[in-house]
Amino acid sequence: MKKVGMVSLGCPKNTVDSERVLGDLVSSGYDLTPNEEDAEIIIVNTCGFIESAKKESVEAILEMARKKIDGNCKQLIVTGCLAERHTQELLDEIPEIDHLLGVGQYPQLKNILEDDAANFDNRNHVATPAEFYESYTDRLMTTAFYTAYLKISEGCSNRCAFCIIPKMRGPMRSRSPESILAETENLAKRGVKELNIISQDTTMYGFDLAMKDGLVRLLEGIAKIQSVEWIRLLYCYPTFLNSDVIDYIVSEEKVCRYIDVPLQHTHNTILKSMKRQETEGSIRRMLNELRLKIPEIALRTTFITGFPGETEEHFKHMLNFLCDVQFNHVGIFTYSDEEGTTAFDYPNRVPEEVKEERKNILMECQREIVFRKNQEKVGQIESILVEGFNAQENYIMTGRLASQAPDIDGQVILEKCEAEPGEIIPMRITAVAGYDLIAEPLSQGMEQLEKPKDII
Repeated sequence: MKKVGMVSLGCPKNTVDSERVLGDLVSSGYDLTPNEEDAEIIIVNTCGFIESAKKESVEAILEMARKKIDGNCKQLIVTGCLAERHTQELLDEIPEIDHLLGVGQYPQLKNILEDDAANFDNRNHVATPAEFYESYTDRLMTTAFYTAYLKISEGCSNRCAFCIIPKMRGPMRSRSPESILAETENLAKRGVKELNIISQDTTMYGFDLAMKDGLVRLLEGIAKIQSVEWIRLLYCYPTFLNSDVIDYIVSEEKVCRYIDVPLQHTHNTILKSMKRQETEGSIRRMLNELRLKIPEIALRTTFITGFPGETEEHFKHMLNFLCDVQFNHVGIFTYSDEEGTTAFDYPNRVPEEVKEERKNILMECQREIVFRKNQEKVGQIESILVEGFNAQENYIMTGRLASQAPDIDGQVILEKCEAEPGEIIPMRITAVAGYDLIAEPLSQGMEQLEKPKDII
């Protein structure tokens, strides 16, 4: 069978799509290769969310297109959000593309490759009817064996003014609980201990299936799978993060005391302009309930600065909110002007240099918050998921707390640790290294605890 290589870009949702495609192809007899020079078929799964992601995707396509000249590549397949969003432009500008598929055509890729001769003249498959993956049990995991993303729905039914996702991926469609639990059982059999629950809007799970408390019911089923030890909630739209979900986090020890709630802004005027459903008051009530019921909760959020119409007053309001609430993890993004969104036609643009300046101010505030919070952990005993030696610096062993999501949050540098990757063991935090922590096994370094060191 032909050798297949893949370049997967974008968010964890895209990663899961790529894993599903690879699983389909492997089950059909295709061979995978990590070396693009050897690949006869190259698939680029693109991101088209914001301008920087689109640029990265185009550069990846062009690089892979050169493999048709310099390597063994005979077919170049482009899929994903950018293909969905800029179909004709890609076909016109990059003739090396053999087949172009959107986010609704992933299940068709296997058949397209098998019937390539019959479809040689048809490069555009975005126009064909979309299909929805229900089963993910054939996924070929690209993450470490002990951790996986669990995608519970597709699309989004919110209409935030800055976001193109609903137009690219359609309205929110929940997978059936049965298919999700079957996938979870399959992942558990492979050794997965940590599940990161993802979707475009995780808290809305089950709304379209007329399920009462759909997310809670789903989590109850997942928690019953014995070998799963950590369940982490990502991408929780704040409007639908209700008391039932919060109370379940309190009651179930497998659910990490961690929640990702993208807020985007805090000033009511900007929130309204963004077409968000919450207000500063409702946001504060939700955050207060979380911290009252779960004092140890790690809160992650994202903010957008430089949204059209954002004044210095609006920005200072968000800065004060950030300093007041003291989030554990924050992602800061400058507004990206995206054609097809409501905000694309808004007046009162914020200059790029002002956006960057505001972003830097917010990040400096958050850096100080994280450092203080990390200092508070020195001397504490924490359960740590051992990840093994760092890919960039292979002499450093790392791990993560339950309060640290993979790839986006900090990590823990492990000293004198002989545990195997995938083990979850108690360790003592001994020092701070900026956004990261340093820890040792409980049997080590006890004499040093009275004078913890800080490494900046």
